[in-house]
Amino acid sequence: MVTVVVVDDSAFMRKAIQTMLEKDPDIRVVATARNGEEGLEMIRRHQPDVVTLDIEMPRMDGLTALRHIMMEMPRPVLMVSSLTTEGAEATLKAMELGAVDFIPKQLSKVSLDIIKIEEDLRTKVRTVARRTFRVPTPVRPRAAAATPTRPSPVVRTTGTLKRDVIAIGVSTGGPPAVQKVLSQLPADLPAGILIAQHMPAAFTGPFAKRLDGVCALTVKEAEHGERFAPRTVYVAPGGKHLRIDQKISRIEVIVSEKPTEALYKPSANELMASVAEGVGRRALGVILTGMGNDGMEGMKVLKQRGGRALAQSDATCVVYGMPKAIVDAGLADEIVDIDDMAQAIVDNLYK
Repeated sequence: MVTVVVVDDSAFMRKAIQTMLEKDPDIRVVATARNGEEGLEMIRRHQPDVVTLDIEMPRMDGLTALRHIMMEMPRPVLMVSSLTTEGAEATLKAMELGAVDFIPKQLSKVSLDIIKIEEDLRTKVRTVARRTFRVPTPVRPRAAAATPTRPSPVVRTTGTLKRDVIAIGVSTGGPPAVQKVLSQLPADLPAGILIAQHMPAAFTGPFAKRLDGVCALTVKEAEHGERFAPRTVYVAPGGKHLRIDQKISRIEVIVSEKPTEALYKPSANELMASVAEGVGRRALGVILTGMGNDGMEGMKVLKQRGGRALAQSDATCVVYGMPKAIVDAGLADEIVDIDDMAQAIVDNLYK
């Protein structure tokens, strides 16, 4: 039985989340709370497997409550987030502090997607409850990081550069993992990076901006038709796919809503397959934490075209779904802990 505490100042949301979760006979909401102070009391009392936590609440807000949870009684926390720029910034901060994922506030509305939203919510709760929880180490902004805890990897000067296009697919638990990897990469990285992170449209711009503040590389939300360049990271806009188009003398970034029927937008499969077809052996595919198997089919194409593939290790994933699919299919050239992924990426540019 997975036990949950629901913390939200809206009585409607508390009831909606409880009703959705308890449609699964293996999930039980053991308590609800109206604000962060009540939430902390209920979490101490019931020691739930998972917490859902609203951000905007009276008396004690969600971010303050989250800090207390992570210091006193760390456990998986899902944030209840509005799909706005402000909501995105607060949610990304929460994930940096240790929240594993978020639930859109829109789940309370009657819509054609309500069944899928309910299923996603229950799946997230079941999945994160089973995982060994690891509190992420925060990454400080460049200006504040006088003495990094770990030096950035150095690009090898010996040997021949063989790969210069890096494609990263990631989902649940992704923002802190991506931030950790990118913040360790050197400013003179001789490759560009494309990222398909499962995320709503309102989140990807703030996500790119936050990454740009902690990385030596330039990080931006991808724009259709722009020129792909080294030392630059392109984040797929939410709700759209990210691909490349190899021209005679340059690579162009393609942002498109097609295929509209794809389960995820952006899709790691679409990104990996596009990079494989565009540059073949020059491609390095990286699959980080996430539920499901998005990226596996695209990685098959990448491997067929001579690219290399890295998968995040089970022990360091929030959810070992997407990397597991790569590993189980025999596609991973290396399985790497998240702390070592930046160095592995640099090394594999020369293999």
